[in-house]
Amino acid sequence: MKTLLNVGCGWSNISQIKGFDNDDWKEIRLDIDSAVKPDVVGSSTDMSLIETASVDAVYSSYNLDHIYPHEVIIALKEFYRVLNEDGIAVVRCPDIQTVCELIAQDKLLEVLYESQIGPIYPIDVIYGHRWYTKNGHEYQTKKVGFTYSALDASFAEAGFKARYGGRLPFNGGELNIVAFKQKIPEEEIKKIANPFIRSY
Repeated sequence: MKTLLNVGCGWSNISQIKGFDNDDWKEIRLDIDSAVKPDVVGSSTDMSLIETASVDAVYSSYNLDHIYPHEVIIALKEFYRVLNEDGIAVVRCPDIQTVCELIAQDKLLEVLYESQIGPIYPIDVIYGHRWYTKNGHEYQTKKVGFTYSALDASFAEAGFKARYGGRLPFNGGELNIVAFKQKIPEEEIKKIANPFIRSY
């Protein structure tokens, strides 16, 4: 059985994650917030409680944008460190390019999409969900945004040898990337990555 490290898990678990929701995977949940009952309390920039080369995959959904720009490489190098030699990182985050296009159309305060916690607006994607930040969840503040090319370049800088993904229309604009610790043939990249990319 393979091991997935769910970074910034919140209340999510493996049964809700495309590609990992099967009997091939077991999960370690990591989050900075002890209230969500993670297996490990930690952050994307400090996963020192996770052994080097100990997991087969790292999953991060909508939390890389909650750290400062200079911390992104620190987090991605932590992803790289904890992955075994054949490991992959699967990351989802808002597509800031799409959001900025909407803001340029004066839609800052128009509903972008409906979520489990209510409507999400472009202002929430840029600065952080206002309910959370209003109620003292400082770590929910948004501190950086990504275009796909910027996200891909960050993974390359962190040492990942191959990447596959792109821009998708989910959640009013989403980036998906599957990053590989080792360089592998192009046809293998797509075969491995496709089960983890959202489909419509």
